[in-house]
This record gives sequence, structure tokens and C-alpha cells, in this order.
Amino acid sequence: MDRLIPLVPSEIHVWLAYYDEITGDSLHCAYRELLNAAEREQEQKFYFERDQRRYLITRALVRTVLSRYVAVPPKEWIFCTNAYGRPDIVNNQAKNAGVTFNISHTNGLIVLGVTSRRALGVDVENIRAREALIDIANRHFASQEVAALTAVPPNEQQYRFFEYWTFKEAYIKARGMGLSLPLDKFRFHYPDDHKVEISIHPELADNSARWQFWQFLTASEYLVAICAERVGLQSPSLVLREAVPMRSEKKCVLEFTRISI
Repeated sequence: MDRLIPLVPSEIHVWLAYYDEITGDSLHCAYRELLNAAEREQEQKFYFERDQRRYLITRALVRTVLSRYVAVPPKEWIFCTNAYGRPDIVNNQAKNAGVTFNISHTNGLIVLGVTSRRALGVDVENIRAREALIDIANRHFASQEVAALTAVPPNEQQYRFFEYWTFKEAYIKARGMGLSLPLDKFRFHYPDDHKVEISIHPELADNSARWQFWQFLTASEYLVAICAERVGLQSPSLVLREAVPMRSEKKCVLEFTRISI
């Protein structure tokens, strides 16, 4: 097993895997050996080969990355889901260490966030492959967000929609409650070109100061949003890595397009 990576409470580690670039039957067979029976069965339920490959690499990424932090072999990780479908770790070693994770994927990219003793949500969208669903914004976003989206030039609306969408997805995933949180009961606004703030309706019983947000673009087409719980007075920092499970990993540096104050 590789040397363990220290996971200090002041850091959030974000792993990127471009699954279209992770090819080779022998490597995929090695990934499949890490899966449990239910995961192997789920892989075969996907009709398209590309979706099977995405699922396989996602599960391999989660298992191998978690084993970089806790001395549990990749095959021995056990997972469960809460009432809202959020995945969680069962293994006592990880629970005792306070390790939490969250994962998201889009057309071409898997993003895995790992942290210690704080709530975490991540979301990614391929802003070239997906079309902005403005009608969803009109029906489900906060009225202030809809007005701001309408006010930007038409050629900028797609990007602005996904700014809102990825932030919203990251927040509801950090809360662990999925779409049971109404999208119009919390809103994001942008004081300038690089900042973001959240306002939360009192009925959601949350405090906006509880959360830190980041957003960045990678490979010019993937918009990633991170929502992390603030613990103590120090805001957490992000450490980014690009990985091919069981083959390579490297740190990478990306410029944030937005960050909360």
C-alpha cells in the first residue's frame, strides 16, 4: 500500500479523474477486482459502454483514494447511503479518523472531495456538453437569481446558469439532504466578478456563515463547485490532485473563478 497522505482538518483534498483518458483492458480489469458483487452488478446495468467505464472508474477512484488516507485496502471499503441517498463510509477506521467524502461526475470528468470532520459537497458540470436549462431556473431558482440570470447578455446565460447550478448542488450535497431542500429557499449572489455569497431562508435552519465556497474551471469546459463547512476560525484550504487510479497521481494548481468572502 502507498504511503498514507496526511489529512489535516484545515485542508480539503479534491481529486480529478478524466475518465475518457483512462483506458486499457488490463487496468479496467484491475479496477473491477476492487469492486464488491453489488458494484459489479451495477456496472453491467448501464447500457452504454462509456457509462459502464465511468461507473467502474468512479468506484475504483473512491476506493483507491480513500486508501491513501486510511490503512484500509481498497477492496475492503464498505459504504452505505443515508435516507436522501448520500453515500457514507461504514468502516470504523475511517469513521474514527473523521474522514468524509463526496463525489460528482459529468461528461468526461469525475471529481472526488475528501476532508476530515466537516461536511462537504462537490459538483461538476461539463458546460460545453450540457445545455443550460433556463426553464428550470425560472421554475425553481430564487427570484433574485432568476432576475440576475435574465439580466446578463444571452451569450453569457449558459455559463451563469451553471455557476448557480453547481453552487446549489454543492450546497445541498453538503447538507446531505438532496433535493428535499427547495432550490428557491437559498440563493447565491456575486458582489464582484470573483466573489460569491449565499443567503439562506430561515426555514432551512442554517447559517450562511457556516459555509465556505469555491468554484473553478478545469480543461476550459468543466465547472467545479465546492461547499465545505467552516470549523473553527480558520477557513479550509483546497489541495487539488489529478489521478489515474492505481497508476499515477499529481498535484495541480488551478485558479479559482469564484470564492466566498
